[in-house]
Amino acid sequence: MTELLDGFVKAFALIVSLDHDLLSIIFLSLAVSGTALLIAAAAGLPLGAFIGLKRLPGRGLIISFMNTFMGLPPVVVGLFLYLLLSRSGPLGFMGLLYTPSAMIIAQSLLAFPIVTSLCHSAVISVDPLIRQASLTLGATPFQVTVTVIMEARYGIMSAIVAAFGRVMAEVGAILIVGGNIARYTRVMTTTIALETDKGNFELALALGIILLALSLLVNSLLHLVQRKGAVPQI
Repeated sequence: MTELLDGFVKAFALIVSLDHDLLSIIFLSLAVSGTALLIAAAAGLPLGAFIGLKRLPGRGLIISFMNTFMGLPPVVVGLFLYLLLSRSGPLGFMGLLYTPSAMIIAQSLLAFPIVTSLCHSAVISVDPLIRQASLTLGATPFQVTVTVIMEARYGIMSAIVAAFGRVMAEVGAILIVGGNIARYTRVMTTTIALETDKGNFELALALGIILLALSLLVNSLLHLVQRKGAVPQI
């Protein structure tokens, strides 16, 4: 018990003192996950909205694929990317393996189906009467699309927040393609795994506290967004 308390005291000391190594790991984590989220949102939001607004052939199959990929094990994504980006792989000439870029690609692939599926769900959950009323009032197809998306905005925001929570907690895929290289590809989750194995609980606990704080913030934002988007009961 004394060792555990001592570890927490030292962990809080690292946080309060703004330890350089601690901050560099946190900033790299936020940079990698933030970039991956932007890429996933830029690709997933238009696709999710398009699938939700248009009656496409094979629409059900696309949705099934997205829902399946939402639960795809991260290590499978990491293995797939490793085979692509390794020197003997088809994309090995790009030299991306064991770089932050490879980690961003991995996290983007994990976040993309989450953003797409939840955005699609948000769009199709909009009351059809809203679209019909817009058409009755003479709105153009573009105006109808904008109206539906505005009605689904809270669900779309929830999709982004949920995807960010997923990528921030990711460890398997980025460990495979990033290599956990000190001061280059070492992020919070991989550092916690490494430092725990080494017995350096102070840094692991400090990063764990930061991750828990970020998780609490993300879930609080998600709860707030969902509350704002909830339909009041009459």
